[in-house]
Amino acid sequence: MGKVFWKSACPHDCPSACCLEVERLSSTRIGRIRGAAANTYTDGVVCAKVARYAERAHHPDRLKQPLRRAGEKGQGDFRPISWEAALDEIAEAFQRAARTHGAQSVWPYHSGGTMGVVQRWGIDRLRHAFGYSRQKTTICVTPAESGWRAGVGKLTGPDPREMAESDLIVVWGGNPVSTQVNAMTHIAKARKQRGARLVVVDVYRTPTIEAADIALVLRPGTDGALALAMMHVLLQEGLADRDYLARHTDFGPDIEAHLVDKTPGWAAAITGLPVAEIVDFARLYGRTERSFLRVGFGFTRSRNGSAAMHAVTCLPAMTGAWRHRGGGAFFINWDNWRLNTTLAHGLDMIDPKTRVLDQSRIGPILCGEPEALAGGPPVKAMLMQNANSANVAPDSAAVARGLGREDLFVCVHEQFMTATAKYADILLPAAMFLEYDDIYYGLGHTHLTVGARVLDRYEDCRTNHELICALAQRLGAPQPSFRMSAIELLDATLRASGKGPWAEAAARGWVDCVEDFQATHFLDSFPSSDGRFHFKPDWKAVGPYHAGLRSLPDHLENYERATDDLPFRLVVPPARAFLNTTFTETPGSSAREGEPRALIHEDDAARLGLSGDGAMVRLGNARGEVTLAARAARTARPGVVIVEGNWPSDAYPDRVGINTLIGADPVPPNGGAAFHDTAVWMRLA
Repeated sequence: MGKVFWKSACPHDCPSACCLEVERLSSTRIGRIRGAAANTYTDGVVCAKVARYAERAHHPDRLKQPLRRAGEKGQGDFRPISWEAALDEIAEAFQRAARTHGAQSVWPYHSGGTMGVVQRWGIDRLRHAFGYSRQKTTICVTPAESGWRAGVGKLTGPDPREMAESDLIVVWGGNPVSTQVNAMTHIAKARKQRGARLVVVDVYRTPTIEAADIALVLRPGTDGALALAMMHVLLQEGLADRDYLARHTDFGPDIEAHLVDKTPGWAAAITGLPVAEIVDFARLYGRTERSFLRVGFGFTRSRNGSAAMHAVTCLPAMTGAWRHRGGGAFFINWDNWRLNTTLAHGLDMIDPKTRVLDQSRIGPILCGEPEALAGGPPVKAMLMQNANSANVAPDSAAVARGLGREDLFVCVHEQFMTATAKYADILLPAAMFLEYDDIYYGLGHTHLTVGARVLDRYEDCRTNHELICALAQRLGAPQPSFRMSAIELLDATLRASGKGPWAEAAARGWVDCVEDFQATHFLDSFPSSDGRFHFKPDWKAVGPYHAGLRSLPDHLENYERATDDLPFRLVVPPARAFLNTTFTETPGSSAREGEPRALIHEDDAARLGLSGDGAMVRLGNARGEVTLAARAARTARPGVVIVEGNWPSDAYPDRVGINTLIGADPVPPNGGAAFHDTAVWMRLA
C-alpha cells in the first residue's frame, strides 16, 4: 500500500506560505512533509524545518492540558485545571478589569505564530465585540511596508514567478536560501535557462550571499546611501529612462539636484563598499532591462529603514524596469487579496474611539509608560495567542518586567512552555496547524493557501478559534460568529470575497489571486493618490512619527551609531533552522544551529584577545547584558557583530536572551522594531 499524502499549507510567519503535501500515517501521526508540486510557486519545495514537522507535532514536551500558576510569575510552576474552570477564571479576570479600569484595560494580543485568517486574526472579533484595546501589528513588516507605500502606494507588485524570466535578480536585504527557499527555486530557473546574474546586498555573508554572482556586504543602516549613489550613476551615465520618469513618476529637477552630490565616493565612505563596486553595480542594473529587485525585510529593521526602502524602490522607477516582464520590484503581497474579513475579524464591531496599542511596544506598555499607553488605562488583563513576546519582542527585559506584574492577569494559549508561557496565570494547550482548518496569505506570492485539518485533536488541546468562541460566549457575546465553526467562517469569507466555497479551495489547496501583467507592473497607473510613483513621499500620510523625514529619496543617520562607549553594531538576523523561537524545541533544528553565538570579525577578535571558537563574550548597552559564545569570522565588516537566531532565553548562560539589547522605540514614520540597529559594547566574559 502506497504512502498517503494530504493537502495542507504552512501556517508560519514566512512569505513563502507553502502549499504542502503531508504524509498521514494515521489519524494522530504524520511522517514527512513535502512541498506541493502542482502549485507553481511552491513548486515541490519546502524548507527542511517544515519537512521534519513530525518532530514538532509529536514532541513529548507539547502542552497537553490547561494549567493554573502555582508559584511566582516567570518560574513555570503550574498545576492542572479543567478547561471549564480555566475559562471561568479568564472571563472573571476580564470582567473585573473592565469594571475597575474600563474595557480598554483588557488587551488581547497576537503575533505570527500562525498566519491563519481565522486562527490568528479571529482574536480581533473578541476585542471588537467588547471594546477591548486594539492592536497595531508592527513587529515585522511596518518599517518596510511604510517605505514601500511611500513610493509605490500599495503592497502589491509583479508575480514573483516572473523572476524565472529575469536577466538580473537583485536580492536586497533578504536571505531566501535560509528564510524563503522557494524564491531561490525561481531564481535558479533564470540562472540556468537565461544565464541571469544574481546580486545580493546584505550586511554579512549569508548563505544567499555565498550563492550570488555578485555580493555586496555593506555596513548596517547604509542601504539608502547605496541606492542614492546608484541613482546618481544612472543619471550621470544616461542609464535613466527619462521618458518613463516623465510619464509615470513625480521625478523632477529638484530630485535630480538632490542626487548630484550623492556620488559613489560619498556612498563608499558611508557603506564601506569600494567605489568601483558601487559603479559597476549601478551600470549592470541600469543596462539590464529585465532587472527584478526582490527586496527583503532585513535592511528595513533599522531606524532609517523606511527611508532606505523608499530609496531602493526608486531604482526600477529610475530605469523603467517596471515596463518589462521579469522586471520591476517585489516586496510582499498584502493589498491584492480582496478578502472580505468583516465577519471573520469582526470589523463591523470596531469602535474607532478605542485606543490602539503598538505590538512592538509591549514592554513599555506593560511597564506603564504613558505615551505607549496612548493616554488610556494600564493593561490589567491579557489573552496572548501565537506570541512568545518575552523572547521575541524588543527590549525583552522590559517585557518580562511587565508580564511579571502581580496586578496583571495573563492567559497564554501556547504549544510549548515558552518564556512567555512561564508568566501566565492560566496556561492553555494550543492545537497545531495540522489539527485545524484555515487559509493563509501567501505574502511572497499570489496565492491564498488552504490548510484543511489533517490530524485529530491532540490530547486536551483546543484551537485558537475554539478558545475565542468559548470565552466570548462566557462573556455574553450575542454575535452569531462566535457560534460558527472555523469552516463556516472560512466558507462565508471566501464566498463574500467572490472566491468560491471552502470545499473547492480545500480540494485544490490554494486560490490564485494573480492579476494581469498590465496591473501588476503599474503600466496604466501606480496604486498611489495620483497614479504615479512618488520620488517625493508624503511621510505625514504614512505615519505619525514622520518628523525628520524628508520628501525625497534620502539616507538618514538616525540609527544607533557606534561610539567610544558602544563601539559595535549588533545585527540579529534569523537562523536557517528557526523561525523566531519556533522550531528551537525540535531536535533537528536545534542540532543544526548548535548554540547561540556571536560572529565577530577576525580583526575585532584579535583586538579583544579572542582565541579559538567557543570563547565566551558579553554584549551590553543601557538595556542589559547578554553572555554567549563567540566565533571569529570574516563575514561582516569590522565593528559589526552578528547573532543569528532568536534562541530561547534559557539557551544563554545567564538566561537572558539577545532581544534584551534591542530598543522598543518606534521606527519612523509608522512604528515597528529596529532589530538590526543596536549599538553595544563587547568584552570577554
